[in-house]
Amino acid sequence: MPVNRWMPAVSVLTLCLGLVLIVASRPAPPAALLPPAVAAVTMSPAPSSTVSPIDPTATPVAAIPPGYRIKIPRLAIDLPLAEGDLERDAGRQETPENFAFHLPGSALPGGSGNAYFYAHARRGMFLALWDAREGDEVVIATPDGRELHYVVSEVHPRVDPSDVSWAGPTFGARLTLQTSTGPDPGDPRFVVIALPS
Repeated sequence: MPVNRWMPAVSVLTLCLGLVLIVASRPAPPAALLPPAVAAVTMSPAPSSTVSPIDPTATPVAAIPPGYRIKIPRLAIDLPLAEGDLERDAGRQETPENFAFHLPGSALPGGSGNAYFYAHARRGMFLALWDAREGDEVVIATPDGRELHYVVSEVHPRVDPSDVSWAGPTFGARLTLQTSTGPDPGDPRFVVIALPS
């Protein structure tokens, strides 16, 4: 049987997923969010979009530069965006407050692909996502003063925390916003999908 040259990479990703699930089983502080490392190691397709296969020759996505903000006017969400840190956010469960974080390796807003952001379910952060509904406007303000407009197309209030497919790559531009629904790592996740308007 021929050996697939990507099997070592798949084995490493599988090991990482197992380690993250072990770490995630520790008690978490109230309103802890999904360990983003779980989503980062997925090779599953996103269930609501056409996806492209992971291209191992693709150029890695850069970290989100300073100066981006996410705004959802109806929900009074207005947060600066910063690059996530998998060790800090998933490993140590020490995600800072008052920011929304870009999942490392996911697309950047304004380009093609799945730009994935997460924040705590706390007031002034992503708690208001619980009231999101289809048609809500999402605005990404860029450092150069542009505004990228999206519209909420899907709301998924009870996503199993083991379902990491939401971070999968997509052909078209998309925002995936995620927060928690409770204090335990096993609590469902709240996921909102927004498409360019």
